[in-house]
Amino acid sequence: MREGLLPHTVTTVLKLSTTPGRAKAITELLGEVLDPTETAVSAFEIDDEAENSPWFVEVFFADPPDEDGIRELIAPIVGADIEGAVFTAVESRDWVKASLDGLKPVRAGRFLVHGSHDREAVRINDVAIEIEAGLAFGTGHHGTTAGCLLAIDTELKRGRPRHVLDIGTGTGVLALAVGKRLKQRVVAGDIDAVAVEVTRDNAVLNRAAPWLDLYVAPGVRHPRAGRPRHFDLVIANILQRPLMRLSRDVARVLKPDGVLVLSGLLIRDVPGVLAAYRMQGWTLSRRSAREGWATLVLKRRGAAPKPRRT
Repeated sequence: MREGLLPHTVTTVLKLSTTPGRAKAITELLGEVLDPTETAVSAFEIDDEAENSPWFVEVFFADPPDEDGIRELIAPIVGADIEGAVFTAVESRDWVKASLDGLKPVRAGRFLVHGSHDREAVRINDVAIEIEAGLAFGTGHHGTTAGCLLAIDTELKRGRPRHVLDIGTGTGVLALAVGKRLKQRVVAGDIDAVAVEVTRDNAVLNRAAPWLDLYVAPGVRHPRAGRPRHFDLVIANILQRPLMRLSRDVARVLKPDGVLVLSGLLIRDVPGVLAAYRMQGWTLSRRSAREGWATLVLKRRGAAPKPRRT
């Protein structure tokens, strides 16, 4: 799981091994306390095949932090594990770009996400999305993004949605995938203005600027997104808590026969998210897991099957 966007430059990294519950608590606490434009917090299982495997927490800082202050903040949560907390200074560089060096193209159904150095990997029938290192999360290499692309690929084989909304667009990978595949406009927004600018740049890079209708706002709190019963397909690849908070708003903007694709969830987050959307009348159609992250496809209870548009 991750809170915040990976800073464009990173000066310091905090690393800590602890229990799963404590790792999640640290991620949630620091995600609320620290500036999300200057820090990012991630937590993941060290060995997902081992029983009771410890979790590893990494906190990325754009500027050197108050190390003693951070230790005091998280010590009540981790207890004796605080002794293993290590702050490491790193050389100034474009951290996101460096983290993508050497990554191979990601294929998900007809979609291919790649960097400029892998353009030769594009096949004639691919819907290719070229993404360079940027300030926003979502390059296609993360399990949640790839899981969403596979779910979208399946849905677009079943029908052609006329109105699509991408909430928390990040780098715009998912919106670009739908826009390029359907050759029609997709509404895409993010709470972070930097992420929207990255999406706009990626749209130009992919010659897909006409297919994206962008906005900066939380959730659907924008005239482009907050249209009752307007969207046939809504995509939200964010995190558990915002997904649960958005359940009522998302249900309001979806058509009764619409489709909802959710991700950004650890496997254990799924029951809570499903419960929130069941209260709004939406039930699980299918789910998948990739690298420990879940992707959910939901449809309204009792909705008639959508006719296939040609």
